Amino acid sequence: MNLFFWMWVVVAACSKSPAAAPGNPVTPPVTPPAGTADTAYVQYGAPYAQVPAPRDVTMYQVNLRAFSVRGNFAGVQARLDSIRALGINVLYLMPVYPVGVVKSVNSPYCVKDYMGVNSEFGSLAELRTLVSEAHKRNMAVLFDWIADHTSWDNAWTANKAWYKQDGAGNIISPPGTGWNDVAALNFANADMRKAMIRAMKYWVYQANIDGYRCDAADFVPFDFWQQAIDSLHAITTHQLLLFAEGTRTDHFTAGFQLEYGMGFYYNLVNNIYGKQGSVLSIDSVNTVEYSHASADDRVVRYISNHDVDNSDGTPLDLLGGRSGALAAFVVSAFMKGVPMIYNGQEIACPVKLNFFNNSTPIDWTINPDVTATYKKILGFRKSSDAIKQGDLVAYNSADVCVFVKSYNGAKVLVIVNLRNAVVTYSAPAGLSGTGWKDVFDGSTFAVTGPIVLQPYAYRILGNP
Repeated sequence: MNLFFWMWVVVAACSKSPAAAPGNPVTPPVTPPAGTADTAYVQYGAPYAQVPAPRDVTMYQVNLRAFSVRGNFAGVQARLDSIRALGINVLYLMPVYPVGVVKSVNSPYCVKDYMGVNSEFGSLAELRTLVSEAHKRNMAVLFDWIADHTSWDNAWTANKAWYKQDGAGNIISPPGTGWNDVAALNFANADMRKAMIRAMKYWVYQANIDGYRCDAADFVPFDFWQQAIDSLHAITTHQLLLFAEGTRTDHFTAGFQLEYGMGFYYNLVNNIYGKQGSVLSIDSVNTVEYSHASADDRVVRYISNHDVDNSDGTPLDLLGGRSGALAAFVVSAFMKGVPMIYNGQEIACPVKLNFFNNSTPIDWTINPDVTATYKKILGFRKSSDAIKQGDLVAYNSADVCVFVKSYNGAKVLVIVNLRNAVVTYSAPAGLSGTGWKDVFDGSTFAVTGPIVLQPYAYRILGNP
């Protein structure tokens, strides 16, 4: 296991320990074409046909408990237009399932029933409505899937062979994690695997979702992921996105199209910002994170998520305040990957968000200027094939992240000062003498000598 994986284990161990009124069906159930459906389920609603290709993904993570004062599905639905206005096309919901009680600390990752809905958030009908309303706004919806473990009072615990056990035959928590609120599943058991795959299929049919973000994917065997993903892709009526939370080199091989950029995140926070380490380190992270990816696969890059926000701090805390966080986001969104925003990031939320309870709802009224900047950055990303799929040439210095993305004659030059200080960047031969145009204000920019950059300043430049 690499260093970044173990950093993640420490962070995640802190976070896995803390998951109404009926609504009306949005559309009637439909039966998929013969030969394409799991006969155990009837398809609810019409499958969403506009799931983005991995390269086009702009993802938004929703912490249901912190997202609104109500802390429920309706609270998310009320802000779908605002989420879409950012430029988001994939909505990722943290776990929606009932939470266990035995040994529990109210973590949504302590799943009592894989095919149930947590009444704290609302009903199945309300969840279906949320998914349908997201689809109407051209956003795919991913659920959070927790394959490694269940709650201690999950009905599955009646089958002890489905769980890992100690020498005395007692079910145990995931070894080496400290996640004492959950019981570790045994992937050597074929019946458990089949039950899990049935449950994963259930939500595709019954809530019409578009895929999964798979929690703690490094802890689950490769051959299970391969089996599960092959089974999910057999649902030919749906275009599914599968997203691995992990750093193992075999996730893309198993069939995931998206994988967490943990190496990128920790290098940015701990090395570049935390220790003033060299920005040149990003080059090696790019190589490592894409070492087993196909041309269609993408690493999801972020400057916050529920784990690190809750345990370590907000982007404002870790990345030099508003300006530093925005500089980091430009690199994460444009250099080599697809961006994920954690709810509240777009308004520079100054407080850590709890996901064990509803004690810290986001105040959506603050910092509209930051929101406008996120819209501008993501709006350009959406419009630029060079950013989304172009060839990358990096010109980084010790302090400045500089790169050119090129595709079909279009070029974008990105220059980002990742220091809280004025920095002078000396352009190498490959950039000297080139002319560009600012993609936002249309002003011209020529690389004719050293470039002086204010603290955390960035320039995004296109063909003249």
